[in-house]
Amino acid sequence: MKVPVFALCLSPGLRLIWKGFNGGLGANPIEFITHSTGDWTLRFLAITLAVTPLRKRLRLPELVRFRRMLGLFAFSYACLHFMTYLWLDKFFAWSEITKDVVKRPFITAGFTAFVLLIPLAITSTAGWIGRLGGKRWQMIHRLIYASAVAGVVHYYWLVKSDITRPVFYGAIVGLLLAYRAAVKLSGIRARSSAKLPSPLQVKETG
Repeated sequence: MKVPVFALCLSPGLRLIWKGFNGGLGANPIEFITHSTGDWTLRFLAITLAVTPLRKRLRLPELVRFRRMLGLFAFSYACLHFMTYLWLDKFFAWSEITKDVVKRPFITAGFTAFVLLIPLAITSTAGWIGRLGGKRWQMIHRLIYASAVAGVVHYYWLVKSDITRPVFYGAIVGLLLAYRAAVKLSGIRARSSAKLPSPLQVKETG
C-alpha cells in the first residue's frame, strides 16, 4: 500500500507543476503556489496527527506504517511553501525577510511552524529513535502539535476576509489535540486508580 499512498501524496505537487506548464496558476501565480503549498502542508499535518486516533479507534495497527511518510510529505510541502516565499516572492532579499519575520506576526507564526518541523524531519528515521531513546524521541515529535497550531495561526492572520479554511483546519487540529488530552487524562486516572487499595484490601488491613 505504500506505493499508491506515496503516489497519492505526491499528486498535489505534480498537479501544481502541470498547472504551471499549462497556464493554470491564475493571474497571480506566486500567490496561487503559496496558498496551494500552504494548504497541503496543513492538510498533511492534520492527516499525520489523525493516524494514531484512527489506528486506535478503527483497530488498524497497520496505519502506523504510513505516519512517517505522511509527516515527511507535510515537511516537503512546508519546504515548497517556504521556498516560494524566499525565492519567488522575496528573491532571497535577507534583510526584507528578516524584517518580515520580526515585524509581521503572520510570517513569524509561519516561520515558527516551519522551524518546529525541522527536528521532526531530521529525526524521523529508526536510527534516530535508537540514538535518542523512545521517550526523548516521542517528546521531540510532539512538536508536530505546536507546529500545526502555529500553522493555523499563520493562516488565520494571513487572510483578511474569508477565514473559513483556517477555522476549519483549526477545528480539526483542536479536535485532535482534545483527543490526545483526553487519552492522556484517562491514562493518568487509570494509573491513579491502580495505586489506590481496593475496598477488600482496606477491610483486610483494618
